[in-house]
Amino acid sequence: MKPESHLFYQTRSRRPVLAEARGIYMWDVDGKRYIDGSSGAMVSNIGHSNPRVLDAMRQQMEKSTFGYRLHFETEPGELLAAKVAALSPDGMEKVFFVSGGSEAVESAIKLARQYAVTVGEGSRWKVISRMPSYHGSTLGALALTGYDPLTLPFLPMMQAMPKIPAPRAYLDGLDIDDPATGEHYAAMLEAKIIEEGPGSVLAFIHEPVGGASTGALVPPAGYMQAVREICDRHGVLLIHDEVMSGGGRTGRFYGAEHWGVEPDIIAISKGFGAGYAPLGAMIAHDRLVDAVLGAGGFMHGHTYAGNPLACAAGLSVIEEIEAGGLIGNAASVGALLKSRLGDLMQRYDFIGDVRGEGLLLAFELVADRKTMRPLPKGLNAFNELVDLAYEEGLIIYSRRTRGGTEGDHFLVCPPMITSPEQVEEIMAMLSAALDRFADRISPALSRSA
Repeated sequence: MKPESHLFYQTRSRRPVLAEARGIYMWDVDGKRYIDGSSGAMVSNIGHSNPRVLDAMRQQMEKSTFGYRLHFETEPGELLAAKVAALSPDGMEKVFFVSGGSEAVESAIKLARQYAVTVGEGSRWKVISRMPSYHGSTLGALALTGYDPLTLPFLPMMQAMPKIPAPRAYLDGLDIDDPATGEHYAAMLEAKIIEEGPGSVLAFIHEPVGGASTGALVPPAGYMQAVREICDRHGVLLIHDEVMSGGGRTGRFYGAEHWGVEPDIIAISKGFGAGYAPLGAMIAHDRLVDAVLGAGGFMHGHTYAGNPLACAAGLSVIEEIEAGGLIGNAASVGALLKSRLGDLMQRYDFIGDVRGEGLLLAFELVADRKTMRPLPKGLNAFNELVDLAYEEGLIIYSRRTRGGTEGDHFLVCPPMITSPEQVEEIMAMLSAALDRFADRISPALSRSA
């Protein structure tokens, strides 16, 4: 029997103790092997224990592990910032390092607000986001989040922000490839700006490819371009939350590159540091940063911003991605995995949708594929299938699809180093888990029909 743990997180549930992790595989202390089919929480983009990244970190540890940003510039910080600027859209050459996604989003909305104040538009403070969405767990980021179980307990403590529906064409029975669908959802943003009063709206934030709350949601044709035009028309800043979609996972370094749309501010984390060190960044357009710095400075900061060890890890991660052609691999292997997930729809009629880009992929379970009626909440499918897959040795990631209260989707997002042969390993384990799941839920589906 395990000794009592003094750690606590979301629940009392326990998992095996991790012993070792290499590539896409992880082992517990009893020797059982798992495939990291979700890259942790979509973090371990280049796989585990990459020797060149570990060597870069060791070399930096011999020099320094900390240098406070107000006291020193560091070589890893400068080199990583220059690399990120080179990978970002033209004019976005200013980088602010943080330790994670919530900090990156908080930094983005605070820079946006300070810019508005600096240029004489202090009436702008509202940041419109989508429902459902997830932008972080700190109160500022949580105010942007549309996921009831996470937000409702804390509403009295924060300034909740306006929401518009996420462009979930598959649930609304609309054609994702029809530009009219994109215009339909983008028009909701313009209507909300007008409803709130254009002079009060500071920014719009969204994920180019959805993360945990919408399960790798891909925007319909025309949506991204229409959103950019609407923001420009009303003087609203556009923030891309690329915490999950950035870093190459979708087959481009930034997810928004698939649509050729450039934001004003980008938040990135997770795969950016790939799990080797806590690392994230806000990348902002020069015109915003120049105005704020010219007015006295950015009134914001974190102790570990620009930590040299984290930056050395992050720089080495990007070098590995480039040297190994991992963005291209994410695109090609992701297309194979998506096709294989799509094949499951012929075998399991409770799979209602498969979606995503590159190796940011998800499938959604439903009780009725024609109506997209969700499975009964009491089945707790989003937990049940994860546990069954875990027993098979496959780690996947789940969330409630519909605002956190019902519906079930599962992210299948292995590291960007995954091979076609490993895709077949993943599919064999997932199919075994789905077979067991089908046996368990068939009586419930018969009763609910």
